[in-house]
Amino acid sequence: MPGILCEHCTGYCCRYIALPIDEPDGKKDFDDIRWYLLHEGVAVFVEDGEWFINIQTTCRHLQPDYRCGIYETRPQICRDYSTQNCDYHSGDYGWEQHFTAPEHLDEYVQLHAAEKRLKTDAKRSVRKARDKNRQKQKMRAGLKVRLRRKARQLAAGYVTAE
Repeated sequence: MPGILCEHCTGYCCRYIALPIDEPDGKKDFDDIRWYLLHEGVAVFVEDGEWFINIQTTCRHLQPDYRCGIYETRPQICRDYSTQNCDYHSGDYGWEQHFTAPEHLDEYVQLHAAEKRLKTDAKRSVRKARDKNRQKQKMRAGLKVRLRRKARQLAAGYVTAE
């Protein structure tokens, strides 16, 4: 299989680099990613919850026939590449997100902000309901204490029943 697959290879894996970046956490981080996306040949993607910057750039040792010009001394990252994770073979990258333009990121940020607001509102509602229940429990507990006190006082003859 490797020989057959490599005969059809277009060297796609040799025409980009993808590097992990920190997950954006705030306006400045998203603005930095927006800046990346303003450049030609740059994309950002999210895979398995991890963020990556993808830069389209060709390895200087990729030959016109898409073979490696330094195959015997190629870097370990190239050696670790196999037909199992070959870009030509798979085609499905399984990205959760893929941004190729600032507008794509802007849409994500708006959606992300709306989802965050919904989660915050839901948490606030749950907290409010929980606080209300606690307040009711305290009121019931206070009423029980008053009723017991009243019962003891009645039993001891300190007060008369109303």
